[in-house]
Amino acid sequence: MRNPTQRSGRRPEPRRPLALAALPAALLALICAGPAPGATAPGAGAPARASVPADAHPGAAPRPGRAGTFDVAPARAALRRLLPRHWEQFTLVPDAGAAADTFTVSGTAGAVTVRGSTGATLLTGVGWYLQHVAGVDIGWPGDSTGMLPGRLPAVPAPVTRAAQVPHRYALNDTDDGYSGPYRSFEEHQRQIDLLALHGVNEVFVQVGAEYPYYRALQGFGYSAEELRRWIPGPGHQSWWLLQNLSDFGGPVTERLMRERAELGGRIAEQLRGLGMTPVLPGFFGTVPPAFAARNPGAATVAQGDWAGFDRPDWLDPASPVFGRLAAAYYAEQREVFGDSTMYRMSPLHEGGRTGSVDVRAAAGAIQRALHAARPGALWAVLGWQDDPTAELLAGVDTSKLLILDGLSDRYNRLDRETRWGGAPYAMGTIYNFGGHTTVGANSSVWIERFGPWRDKANSALAGIAYLPEATGTNPAAFDLFTDLAWERGPIDQRRWFADFAARRYGRPDAAAAAAWEELRKGPYSTSSGLWSESQDSLFTARPSLTAAGSAYWSPKSMRYPAGSVRRALDHLLKVDPALRGSSAYRFDLVDTARQALANHSRVLLPKIRAAYEAEDLTRFRALTAEWQDGERQLEAVTGSDPAFLLGTWLSAARSWGADRAEQDRYEYDARSLLSVWGRRSTSEGGFLHDYANREWSGLISELYAPRWARYFASLDEALVKKAAPREIDWHAFEAEWAGRTTRHPNRPNGDPYRLAERIAAALPPAAAAR
Repeated sequence: MRNPTQRSGRRPEPRRPLALAALPAALLALICAGPAPGATAPGAGAPARASVPADAHPGAAPRPGRAGTFDVAPARAALRRLLPRHWEQFTLVPDAGAAADTFTVSGTAGAVTVRGSTGATLLTGVGWYLQHVAGVDIGWPGDSTGMLPGRLPAVPAPVTRAAQVPHRYALNDTDDGYSGPYRSFEEHQRQIDLLALHGVNEVFVQVGAEYPYYRALQGFGYSAEELRRWIPGPGHQSWWLLQNLSDFGGPVTERLMRERAELGGRIAEQLRGLGMTPVLPGFFGTVPPAFAARNPGAATVAQGDWAGFDRPDWLDPASPVFGRLAAAYYAEQREVFGDSTMYRMSPLHEGGRTGSVDVRAAAGAIQRALHAARPGALWAVLGWQDDPTAELLAGVDTSKLLILDGLSDRYNRLDRETRWGGAPYAMGTIYNFGGHTTVGANSSVWIERFGPWRDKANSALAGIAYLPEATGTNPAAFDLFTDLAWERGPIDQRRWFADFAARRYGRPDAAAAAAWEELRKGPYSTSSGLWSESQDSLFTARPSLTAAGSAYWSPKSMRYPAGSVRRALDHLLKVDPALRGSSAYRFDLVDTARQALANHSRVLLPKIRAAYEAEDLTRFRALTAEWQDGERQLEAVTGSDPAFLLGTWLSAARSWGADRAEQDRYEYDARSLLSVWGRRSTSEGGFLHDYANREWSGLISELYAPRWARYFASLDEALVKKAAPREIDWHAFEAEWAGRTTRHPNRPNGDPYRLAERIAAALPPAAAAR
């Protein structure tokens, strides 16, 4: 999925933009007072925004076409990217008479027609056809389109589908950080194509969100240099936008911010071209230090600590200065990103202090500032911990609010209508934290709850919210969760996974069906009550004989019987050789072998502990050698698939630097997020070290395996000397790694089948797996 080499080499020369700041005020007003953005003229592609210069903000809104019509060119271009050998066999037709969010698929062999209400809905119709007629999968990641016949099969009878909810939202506030803060436009474009293919219509756009802050705050007493120090590196900007931290992983350059803003603008335009809503960050009061001292009449509240970071100050939204700064922010944002009808804001996220601020009044002021700039826009707020509070909801027009519920599948006895007073909400899932490579999700909970929650009397459920902290790790979970919004009746989970197994590899196969039935019963049927994600690996944990998990905030024990994954691996190895050539099969095989080995770490570590406590040096050495051999196998198998390579993550970060010093800064930003996360106070006091652990080739061999090797050596020495083991400063160890600039492959190496086969041979049989 990640391919930073697309950014490598010489950058294209930027187009020379129209300098709006240099135009007379009257002419500027005429230019800016254009038609509402979001649609394109008939017969024209989605317009590209001009490059963002240092002192001006170009960008005109695309012009709407006739009522009920839209340009299919962006959808057709996406189709060509998704199906380069078959795209010409589809006819995409704008359907002016169709209800909102509706598609119809029909056609004969080699001539498939899809009618739809938007470009994205047309692609959703294509996705339905591929899954239910052609029997192939384009997943996230992996696909089986190579199994398509040269001539696409006919649709037996026309099929019409309509979305069951109006809001199909995607992307957590943390996605840009944990999925790849240094991705190219082509990678973001691929993400948009996949989201449209799976029926999503609202997508959070975070890239470049720092630029409107940077521009607007220079009019409120701050120099460009001060702001470049205050704004964190791209890897940590997700949490800056959440008002959790500042000033880490940088300083950023103005060139970087301009390029990121241009990228964000292109992403927003790509979404608009498909009729999707680019969900932009709104302004709710985050300001740099000493804002009140520089702006008479302003009142700010120090927000205290977040996981060892000093949070940025909060400007009281009821103060007159707030309105002026918000207006400046939205004006700057418009020039780069255009307008939208939906904005993301979560004031007081994960704590913060209200001080003397009246939260009800503050919420009303935030919404008024949004509506002054974007009349009628929807405010999307994350449902997380105690947010949104009753006080916040009491201050706003909730008909212009959507709560993205991040806890829908995590806890029991939930009554969202009572909890939020009938405010509209989207049922959400956060089945991945930090980009962990663990498989699984509470998918049975999604199925059990979605229909009843939607259909009950006085239901306020208005959508779904796809919110894993990082995307691109669990293709089955992505497919199933997004299917909820388009299936008319309850989903039969067992049948769904059987159908998924068939299309995932391009045709039915008994071994594939058996593998996915094991995965369905195990990691994809975990229960609600406490967790929404599965346990992580002990190979990635900070060394300890009592280690129960890698990330402090993740499950400490198995959430399903390990034998299910072990048996799934055996079945996948028996899949028909004719079906083993797809990227979908390769990813699933590597991921399942990795997970089976990771689960075994929880069996092996207690044995190592028992040998150490029994002072049995011979057994201790044999078991630790087995552990280290497991790490070597893990390094090799993950190195055979492009989704598990540290090298692509690091190369992407370096590709944005203009010189060696800047490249090193961005590499540190990217490395630290995977290891120490932040400063010592964050890593230790905030318990964020290894929060974003993941079993990737390069990360295993350079960080995790050496860390365990040092620990085992200290225990071995202690047994030999009959003394207490040496203390090790793990933060210093991890910080040294984060500061490195060593290179790693960004291309896979090795035969995934043979490597997975060796892992299966080395592991105990499934009957022995607990």
